[in-house]
Amino acid sequence: MQRILLAAALMAGCGLALAAKPCLLTQRWNEDPPYSMRLATGEITGLNIELVRTILARMGCQVQLLEMPFARALTELEAGRLDILPGALRRPDREAYAHFAIDRWHSRNMLFAHVDAKAIWPQQGLAEIRSSGFRLGVQLGVSYGPEYASLSRDASFMRTLEKSGSRRSLWQMLKLRRIDGVIADELTARYELAQLGLQDQVRVTEVVVSDEASGFAFSKKTVDAAFVARFNNTTEAMQKDGSYQAIVQKYISAAPAPSH
Repeated sequence: MQRILLAAALMAGCGLALAAKPCLLTQRWNEDPPYSMRLATGEITGLNIELVRTILARMGCQVQLLEMPFARALTELEAGRLDILPGALRRPDREAYAHFAIDRWHSRNMLFAHVDAKAIWPQQGLAEIRSSGFRLGVQLGVSYGPEYASLSRDASFMRTLEKSGSRRSLWQMLKLRRIDGVIADELTARYELAQLGLQDQVRVTEVVVSDEASGFAFSKKTVDAAFVARFNNTTEAMQKDGSYQAIVQKYISAAPAPSH
């Protein structure tokens, strides 16, 4: 009888432990200021890091950060080995395996180019690159908006591109004049060009590559639609009480001023 009671107690204890299992989600990060970055202290922070951490905390959850390139993060999200991928544009192929939170704020993707190549800078759009000899660097796995998506179906255009898994590598290639330009988020470019001392050599052009809102993608294999709805509701509540805008403004204000 005692053994039966003990077994029942153990089973009840296991059930209690399972019920109390902590809510923990994994989130991709890499060095991508102001959205995610490692400080001199070793702390990982940034706009997307602080936003997700704060939203999940209000939902009674925690986040575990995993460092990886964007292209790999898409693969991990699809496989269910990553729960949250910030900075992802909504695309039909991605919607097959990811839920997307409501877009609330975003920065534009712009074309940045070396001043020594100004004679061949595109003036209106990326299509001009095909006949100008302009050498463009892009990141592997990154979607840059409708115009780029259309041009990516042109094999001759794609052959002119220099591709890398790291935007930092592309900036270095631009510094060495192996390429003429790089597509980058406005705020991120400000941080990175200042850090690399390239703000006088590399300037933003007039070409807006995309003005679409990128947001948080959640793996359908590990996160259900109800959770994403709660995430959206919590974010809306933060907008109403001002805490969302305070986090965004904190990182925008810290961005280095662009060169003229």
